[in-house]
Amino acid sequence: MFNNIVANKLKYFFNFKDVYRKYSPISAVFEKVNVGEVAEVKGWVKNLRVQKELVFADVSDGSCAKKLQIVIPKNLKPDSLTYGSSVHITGKLTKSPRGQLELVADNVNVLGSCVVLDGYPFNPRTTHPPDYTRQYLHLRSRTNYISAILRVRSSLTKHISDYFAANNYLNIHTPILTSNDCEGAGEVFKVQPENEETIKAMMQEGRDKDTVYFGTKTFLTVSGQLHLEAICRSMGNVYTLGPTFRAENSRSRLHLSEFYMLEAEVAFCHTLEQLQAVIEGLLQYVFIQTWNSNEADLILIDKGNKPPSWLEQKFVTLTYDEAKIVLQKKGMTVIDDINKEQELMLVEYCKAPVFVTRWPKDMKSFYMKECVDDNTKVDALDLLTPITGEVVGGSLREDNYERLKSKLPSERLNWYLDLRKFGNIPTGGFGLGLERLLQVLCGVSNIKDTLPFPRWPHNCDM
Repeated sequence: MFNNIVANKLKYFFNFKDVYRKYSPISAVFEKVNVGEVAEVKGWVKNLRVQKELVFADVSDGSCAKKLQIVIPKNLKPDSLTYGSSVHITGKLTKSPRGQLELVADNVNVLGSCVVLDGYPFNPRTTHPPDYTRQYLHLRSRTNYISAILRVRSSLTKHISDYFAANNYLNIHTPILTSNDCEGAGEVFKVQPENEETIKAMMQEGRDKDTVYFGTKTFLTVSGQLHLEAICRSMGNVYTLGPTFRAENSRSRLHLSEFYMLEAEVAFCHTLEQLQAVIEGLLQYVFIQTWNSNEADLILIDKGNKPPSWLEQKFVTLTYDEAKIVLQKKGMTVIDDINKEQELMLVEYCKAPVFVTRWPKDMKSFYMKECVDDNTKVDALDLLTPITGEVVGGSLREDNYERLKSKLPSERLNWYLDLRKFGNIPTGGFGLGLERLLQVLCGVSNIKDTLPFPRWPHNCDM
């Protein structure tokens, strides 16, 4: 009985999709070319060419990099049909003399006009500089460049989920509001109610303004790692992909105030090599799959784009000390941390992504596990790639109760210490900046162009 109900519901679901969408996505029109059949499409006019008897319109609906050429008899052209307008068109699919798929319209309906001379910022057949389009965040997805990046971003997140599902990881939704600063750098945004009446009423209960609502200082998360560690110690391998926030006063090409972080925690992880294998497998899988699904978009973003040569080779591993020696040979002095220029030099030198491992303990976070053979170092890694330098940071987690207790930065993290008391297991994990990974995949120099609505200091207009 239950199986019949499920079958009927699924049948309804798939039929409903067809009822709701009476038109074809342009991607589907190109995938299954049915010359001679009637097709119905909706989208936006990206280019318009008016000739003596015919009008040619290139229409895109955002579903793929291709545009469908529409041939419109001049007597069917609405007066409001312009570049940028949204349209609903029916007609017959045919091939042009050059073999190009096109739709000969028999009905053209303008859904939304676009008065180009009334402040529309983009022009047809024009490549607009990224710093110009960033002035129009609400409209810049109309450009070929940004729409292609957003399609790649959508596919990349799907392939990430596929990889983790295939490897038996649970997707965990970690909180955006948190009482801890995981990285301990103080680069957090504080959360408080906006309503002054709410604040006043709660302060009458004896709380100060910083803790009035939640009872403790509360921030926008900089990482979901500590929460993942808690779940990992009861449910095994886990990951999360969500927004994180850093209050850095930086407007560089590699920094955002809000960005998406992919974080994973690997259960029963005893060695850094185990963790490296997960990271390497993930990157190679998602790069290959995204190239397979979005090659046209990646070439549209950058005509010189091609799958990187390192996809089929093993990533290089250097210890921190070995990396310093390489850089010194290149005439670069390392003062404690390895800077961005030096990171990129290491990648160029190795001709592949580089894991830098075994970092000095005083340069890394309190939760990282000390190396067994050298307590001045921790089993931590940074993965360096072209364009961005560091794209992944990770470590084995300190599982020694007394050692962790001595390094705990705040009593508010006593719950984190408890995880080592009750059925503890060895774990390792990493955080990967999604936008930086997109920079590497797409060949995009500025991180602000890898997401639809970037936020950085002095810029949060929408």
